[in-house]
Amino acid sequence: MDLDSLIIAVFCLVEDALARAVPGRLRRRGPRPVLADSEVLTVELVGEYLGLDREAELFSYFRRHYGHFFPALCQVHRTTFARQAANLRRVKERLWQRLLGRTGCDPSWAIADSFPLAVCRFGRAPSCRRFRGLADYGPDHAAKATIYGFRLHARVCWPGVVTRLSVAPAGVADLAVVEELTDETTGVCLADRAYWAPELSEWLRGRGLELLAPFKKRASDPTPARSRRITRIRYRIETVFSQLCERFSVKRVWARDLWHLSSRLLRKLLAHTLMVVLNREQGHEPLRLAELLTN
Repeated sequence: MDLDSLIIAVFCLVEDALARAVPGRLRRRGPRPVLADSEVLTVELVGEYLGLDREAELFSYFRRHYGHFFPALCQVHRTTFARQAANLRRVKERLWQRLLGRTGCDPSWAIADSFPLAVCRFGRAPSCRRFRGLADYGPDHAAKATIYGFRLHARVCWPGVVTRLSVAPAGVADLAVVEELTDETTGVCLADRAYWAPELSEWLRGRGLELLAPFKKRASDPTPARSRRITRIRYRIETVFSQLCERFSVKRVWARDLWHLSSRLLRKLLAHTLMVVLNREQGHEPLRLAELLTN
């Protein structure tokens, strides 16, 4: 489909899901906003897919090129748009959870992992005022460096949909967040060597969840063939993380507090989930997001 068709498809899907997830009037007091919530969400989600992750970029692009689709954009100020978008955080969370059922993901077959999220350059960390008391120093294993910020811990269900996300200080180990990611879940959860913990695996097994992770040390791994199979299947989560970081720019932290950061993260998760839904309905592979636009 072309971009016009994509915008229309996203708007229709959001309008329908919004009516089901939030029945009745969303705001109990005050006048209705000039720009409908479904229009704000459509602009945000399509903009995220196009790589426009800042409110100023979203507002100016759609006001300039798609004012005929969203005529109310010409009647509101950019700050009003940004404020309304941020205030829809809870709505985005409900829509995200509701759309998960349309992705065709298997909740009993999941993968757990994490990646770093730096809030500033390392040299500026001592004087950085953002997220003071919340962010922390921690390792970035891929870059073999230390960052100041958070780690995003995710639970991804097959074929590649994020169903849970937890934000923790960068110094928190992966094992400390496993219980939160797997709470009230059953089935199988694959992970990497950082999640090797026989006692925790035994405890989770008693709750109906099988945590499969390679042996902690590769050099002394007693079952290397098993570890290779787990790693080969677990690699799917790297594809999802790559999409979140490259297409949806999840590592760009423009927010100055945890409330706005969570709103941005929810927007990106909702955009990724919605595009998986549209891909599935178009008959494409779920994670081939680039195939949504044909020209």
